[in-house]
Amino acid sequence: MTDAQPWSEQSGVLVLPSGATVRGRRVAAVTSPADFAVLLAPGAEPAWPHRRIRWPDFWVPLDRAEALDALREALRRAHDGQRVEVACRGGVGRTGTALAALAILDGLPVERAVPWVRAGYHPKAVETPWQRRWLRRVP
Repeated sequence: MTDAQPWSEQSGVLVLPSGATVRGRRVAAVTSPADFAVLLAPGAEPAWPHRRIRWPDFWVPLDRAEALDALREALRRAHDGQRVEVACRGGVGRTGTALAALAILDGLPVERAVPWVRAGYHPKAVETPWQRRWLRRVP
């Protein structure tokens, strides 16, 4: 992946209901820079602005309000045309849950969020029942 490749054509990029784009990825993936990241796992700090959310693997955020605030900031930035990404260790469960939450915050009905993120990002996104249950409280 290079900076010359348009953001919308990069691996892991989803188009939200509003038309804004966001990228999901593994924290360790070699990737082109973003303008803002929401990181859901420990790891190296990217060179671009970011927020790190305490979100245990296979679980839900430890602080719901903090997570939703970071996701709302990411959505605002994506609406402003910034290159926004969400990343966790494996790039599937937590990342998929956060991407589904962004879609809900962007207007997608809650009941469509998991199928939407699985179809457009990863077939196993939103890995656990408690992640699906957490999404029902996003709006």
